[in-house]
Amino acid sequence: MPDPWLTIIGIGEDGLAGLSDASRKALAHAEAVFGGERHLGLADIGARGEAWPVPFDLAPVLARRGHPTVVLVSGNPFWHGAGTGLAAHLKREEWIAHPAPSTFSLAAARLGWALEQTICLGLHAAPFERLVPMLARGTRIICLVRDGKAGADLAAWLTARGWGASRLWALSSLGGPREQIVESQARDYIAEPGSSPLAMALQAEGMAGMPRCSGLADDLFAHDGQITKRPIRALALSALAPRPNELLWDIGAGSGSISVEWALAGGTAIAVEERADRAANIRVNTTAFGLAHRIKVLVSHAPDSLGGLEQPDAVFLGGGLDATMFEAVWSRIPHRGRIVAHSVTLETEALLAELHGRHGGDLVRIEISHAAPLGRRRAWEAARPIMQWRAMKGEGA
Repeated sequence: MPDPWLTIIGIGEDGLAGLSDASRKALAHAEAVFGGERHLGLADIGARGEAWPVPFDLAPVLARRGHPTVVLVSGNPFWHGAGTGLAAHLKREEWIAHPAPSTFSLAAARLGWALEQTICLGLHAAPFERLVPMLARGTRIICLVRDGKAGADLAAWLTARGWGASRLWALSSLGGPREQIVESQARDYIAEPGSSPLAMALQAEGMAGMPRCSGLADDLFAHDGQITKRPIRALALSALAPRPNELLWDIGAGSGSISVEWALAGGTAIAVEERADRAANIRVNTTAFGLAHRIKVLVSHAPDSLGGLEQPDAVFLGGGLDATMFEAVWSRIPHRGRIVAHSVTLETEALLAELHGRHGGDLVRIEISHAAPLGRRRAWEAARPIMQWRAMKGEGA
């Protein structure tokens, strides 16, 4: 294997003193050293140092291909660091990495937390809503934020959402001579001065958190009445069988509630909705649940817009299914891809019965009643029955 031209070095707050011999040797032989201004200062680089451009861009590093080059990053380059982005553009023999203890490792070591039982997040450029699915009483989270003001914003965000009793630690300059740890409750937190990156550790206390099962309460979603109701949604998700890293097409998405719960299970989704007002509700919901990075909202009429989309692992059709729509969807899902369709009309029920005969799967009729007032007493009030068809392509009739 030829000598790599790029060395990615993790550096801590102790600067050169904490680097290995291999890291020191790479620094000595490098023609150029890239990093944040703080990293370049910690390593005392001098004239060879090149600060990252703003906005962040890997192009200056990649332009030096073949010349001895070092990139300095905080701690572990492959844990919320630049190492992952660099490696994606390089052949394996072009680079080598020398990691240092990550900020997460140092924070866990200071607090005595089991790192494998702690959620670790980078929130430098991500919304605090990413925390929403993770917050539950007793949960421990370490997150990296941009600076002291961002730490105060996080504490205020937690307090406003009922988590003000959470224990909060602000950990700065970990591993160096200026290391500082300040503990408080979220509602009492006072912003730490300075612009250095900050690790915020929290032990959540307050509300019950979000349930982990399918079928979240309808009132958690913004909607105009066009929403797959909680009991039906739970049955739909059970039929869809979401798995981490799988892609869902949610066609005629309405409020996006199916997409949201699919993404909470670890997948990604494309929510296709032709009405702009309903698409706006979907965006509100994806943001509120911290899932805007996992759900793409497409304002378009299906099936016209399906041709250019990434192939799905599963498709949900909550309404509006006809033969043209089915053929457009069925032709685009892969072997063993799943489809779940709901119907409330006699015409679509007839189509689902025909599709069940042709392609097999499961055909069920769902009838749900709710207790409702009847004079001074109560009686069952029936909702419209729903037919559900679930099939897997290639499974056969």
